[in-house]
Amino acid sequence: MLGSPKGTVKRARSLRRTMSLPEVLLWRALRGRPYGLKFRRQHPAGDYVIDFFCLEAGLGIEVDGVSHDMGDRPERDMARDAWLLEQGAEVLRIPARDVLDDLDAVVRHIVAAVRRRR
Repeated sequence: MLGSPKGTVKRARSLRRTMSLPEVLLWRALRGRPYGLKFRRQHPAGDYVIDFFCLEAGLGIEVDGVSHDMGDRPERDMARDAWLLEQGAEVLRIPARDVLDDLDAVVRHIVAAVRRRR
């Protein structure tokens, strides 16, 4: 599931070095394996890169900033979410503001979503 071309893997590696502040904060929380759950960051999936991914549950987490509401981004996000759903993976979208305002609540929400998917 979710194989990726070499170009996507290369882009994912680059994105790991340029994560936004909300992504960095969330990664710090998720890499500690809350409730024993393992997450990957900037995970390549097909032609896409998912901000965070729990392979065990097939759950992608996207941290959406203001740019996700601009231009063709909403349509691109919908196309990516639909493709991932076809592959058996669900996408959970988290507003960047929520990460900054209440990181603990966001992590609890993610853990609950993983538990529902298992």
